[in-house]
Amino acid sequence: MTGPIRIFAPLAAACALLLPLAAFAPAPVRAQDAAGPAASAVPLEAGERTALRCSAAFALVAQGQAAGEPAMAAYPPMAARGREFFVRSAAQIMDRAGLDRAAVAQLLRGEYEDLARGDMLDAVMPPCLLLLDASGL
Repeated sequence: MTGPIRIFAPLAAACALLLPLAAFAPAPVRAQDAAGPAASAVPLEAGERTALRCSAAFALVAQGQAAGEPAMAAYPPMAARGREFFVRSAAQIMDRAGLDRAAVAQLLRGEYEDLARGDMLDAVMPPCLLLLDASGL
């Protein structure tokens, strides 16, 4: 496994209320697009899309911090808090949109790859850190 999946592999079933923050969220994603025709056609809400984007950002930072990348030292430690944020957000998305772990992992992988190849991490992290703080983690 690579990227966020390797870092956030131990998923626990937990639910939390996610505060919507969609200023930088990607285009709407339908559950059916991620999981195939057998999945529910419930579109992901803006807050859910944002939670996936932030989870990917946290994974990218955590991976960089684990590798000792100096640029990632500017952010607070992300391994534990970022993983818990993802677990709670993923559980909420799975419950509401009817997605399974594989579908959520696929969506997360897409967000991670988008952030990793682009130059958007520095723009995404400030609102994501606010969302993380607001989550109480």
